[in-house]
Amino acid sequence: MPELPEVEFAAQRLRHAAAGRVIARLQPLHPSQGKHLPDAAQQAAEGRTIDRVERRAKIQLLHLDNGAILEVHFRMTGDWTFTRSGDAPPRHERVRLETTCGVRVSLVDGRALSIVRLHAPGAFVPPAIGPEPLTDAFTVDGFRAALARRRGPIKPALLDQKLVAGVGNIYASEALWEARIHPGSATNTLSRERVSRLRDAVRHVLDTAPSGRYYGRDEVPEHDLWRVYGRDGAPCRRCAAPLKRLAQAGRSTFYCPRCQRR
Repeated sequence: MPELPEVEFAAQRLRHAAAGRVIARLQPLHPSQGKHLPDAAQQAAEGRTIDRVERRAKIQLLHLDNGAILEVHFRMTGDWTFTRSGDAPPRHERVRLETTCGVRVSLVDGRALSIVRLHAPGAFVPPAIGPEPLTDAFTVDGFRAALARRRGPIKPALLDQKLVAGVGNIYASEALWEARIHPGSATNTLSRERVSRLRDAVRHVLDTAPSGRYYGRDEVPEHDLWRVYGRDGAPCRRCAAPLKRLAQAGRSTFYCPRCQRR
């Protein structure tokens, strides 16, 4: 699933390809997208200029020159592909946006779960999302206060977008390993020192994600990409103990039983 670093990378590519361009055509190519982009929405977007592209958590927002907003959520397997109008369309193209200068922006999604919808000027209501983790708004004291109001284990809590924006399953496991915190630790019992370590670890794994450590997945075996994610049974890169997997809230969590004690 695309998480914050992947969505930010996608938004940067979209910004480079489409910001300042005029939409010549907006077309849903799958029944699931037709529900979100009816004919009236397509017609309202066509002829408008894309003023800027913004990311909020895992959502991309294309701000149009009349105040309307195209909201894009990749969900599980969405991504952008950029070609020229008239080229062969990419596989699994679900939404096509063409600009008047001949750029084709395709939302590709093998599972067809992505969402693109148009909000009329002034109609978009920002989702209730926590602070962006790579900004100054993500403070230790604020993070600790939010955790203190919660019960249950820390790993599922990190996936709640109201706590901190954009952290998903992979980076939650990676951050907890970096911070040496057991994923089952009670959320409201973490000391300020441990919360500080976790805040720094979240920022670290997200900030370093665009490097070769996390990208190049077609060329690098997944086993070599992560510190713990997907590596149950393999030796910990810090202490060599066999890593373990457990299920939490329907998701797989990976951790080191020696480094990450409760």
